[in-house]
Amino acid sequence: MFPPFTEKAPAKINLALHVLGRRDDGYHELDSIVTFADLGDVLAFAPASQFSLSAEGPFATALPPSSDNIITRALDIAREIATARGRSLPGVAIRLTKNLPVAAGIGGGSANGGAALRALLRLAGIDSLDATIMAAALRLGADVPVCLRNRPCRMGGIGEKLMDFPGLSPMPAVLVNPGLGLATASVFGQLGLRPGEAHGTGLEASDNPFYWRNDLTVPAKALAPAIGEVLEALSMSAGVSCARMSGSGATCFGVFATSEEAARAAQAIAAARPRWWVKQTVLG
Repeated sequence: MFPPFTEKAPAKINLALHVLGRRDDGYHELDSIVTFADLGDVLAFAPASQFSLSAEGPFATALPPSSDNIITRALDIAREIATARGRSLPGVAIRLTKNLPVAAGIGGGSANGGAALRALLRLAGIDSLDATIMAAALRLGADVPVCLRNRPCRMGGIGEKLMDFPGLSPMPAVLVNPGLGLATASVFGQLGLRPGEAHGTGLEASDNPFYWRNDLTVPAKALAPAIGEVLEALSMSAGVSCARMSGSGATCFGVFATSEEAARAAQAIAAARPRWWVKQTVLG
């Protein structure tokens, strides 16, 4: 038995997402700076005779069946790792509070998978995230390793190359989604790279963060023109330092000098666009 506890699954934000090209195996090579917001989903764990998964919250109805949920798949991987190391997992009931929109470019599913795997391994007495565990996390999705690690990172390859990215100061921000989801595969498909084709340049250490870019913005806007409206609304907000899309969209973020400016921007955008998902947060 273990005492009930909760595990946070914060929103993942790509401060930069440079697409370097498409590999011969069809995957895209990335160079990305990833950080996390102070808001996200929450997973509650309680002892039980057998595994169960339930969901609540504003976006719970958009989730796939529990048998196909990334949390269930994370449980399978946690059991596999625990068994290989002579350990076992107790029965557990997981309740997901789904606060983040689905297929929104902020890693809601990946954050859930990372948080579930992190917590389940801890229940099995496995605290260190070694190379074997990180490779297993990649089987859940390209963003799961960085969400499992859960701290600012520079991410390369298809998501398997992670390097700590210290020194980011907390950044007041506003997240905005125009009320739609985008399939990551569709956005990369719209980019139109052939296997083996190079694309953009990587990040340079001397780059000013405000000149970083997201190479998926143009293809995402082609599929969902409302992203352009979101970026315009953020860019026109008083005090904004930069406005950019996260991941493959459609969520965008604006960084502000102060939390007061971020709050005013969030209030103004929410009032003007009541159907949009608008949240004030802090990144870093």
